[in-house]
Amino acid sequence: MTLRVAAAQYPIEQLRDWNHYAAKLARWVAEAAAGGADLAVFPEYGAMELAALDPASMGDLAGSLATVSGLLGRVDALHAELAARHGLHILAASAPFRRTDGAFVNRARLFTPQGKVGVQDKLVMTRFEREQWHVSAGAPLRLFKTALGKIGITICYDSEFPLLARALCEAGMELLLVPSCTDTLHGYWRVRLGAQARALEGQCFAVHSPTVGQADWSPAVDVNRGAAAVYGPPDRGVPADGVLAVGELDQPGWVFADLDLALVADLRADGGVLNLRHWAEQPGAAPLPPVEIVDLR
Repeated sequence: MTLRVAAAQYPIEQLRDWNHYAAKLARWVAEAAAGGADLAVFPEYGAMELAALDPASMGDLAGSLATVSGLLGRVDALHAELAARHGLHILAASAPFRRTDGAFVNRARLFTPQGKVGVQDKLVMTRFEREQWHVSAGAPLRLFKTALGKIGITICYDSEFPLLARALCEAGMELLLVPSCTDTLHGYWRVRLGAQARALEGQCFAVHSPTVGQADWSPAVDVNRGAAAVYGPPDRGVPADGVLAVGELDQPGWVFADLDLALVADLRADGGVLNLRHWAEQPGAAPLPPVEIVDLR
């Protein structure tokens, strides 16, 4: 199946009020739809700009988690409405979600035009998340069957661990979404190289969406560096470097690419190399984590 993906280079802003946020999100989704996107991908922790709606706590790490998590119901209702209005799938910017045990996880949500929602939590926490912010690892790893194809999500740091994407590929994943939030070019390149490596190993496509811009008022997302991009396996039908599209570093906007998901099956069956099939031939190839299949069709 051929589809057009839109990857956001999404700027963190100090929002004035809820209407400011709602108008911003509606404008971004409308621009993706106007560009012909079937799937719009927003970054990790893009929702943290909502902490600005509570001036009393926006400068506090724990307070910002609580504020944004408390707004998540309204945020998700808005995404569901926009997905239905424009007839496209949306990976919402990830946000802190408070579990019933009181712990916060970093949660991405995939919305379909038909009103279904898939949830993927981040599985491996960065040092900042675990040592300073006290965000917990979530579970399980999920593969989403959608009208567009079979989609997996590895949030930022998760993309740097190959067994997660490998498990998704063995479950049938064709398209990997990599929302990210990185405050240095070192971090950006770690995630970018991870996404490109996962596309190579799994003979699939990967869509990388970062936050961009300065937000000095936020202790969580104060500096944001990166460029959105879409990657594929360097093989027949894909550019030699595997880069189908890449944005201008640190500049807000959408990056678009057209993907033929039939090429995934073709390359896995008869590519110049057969990385997916030959994985198990590595000495010490490890057991893979379980994958939960979620039908969003």
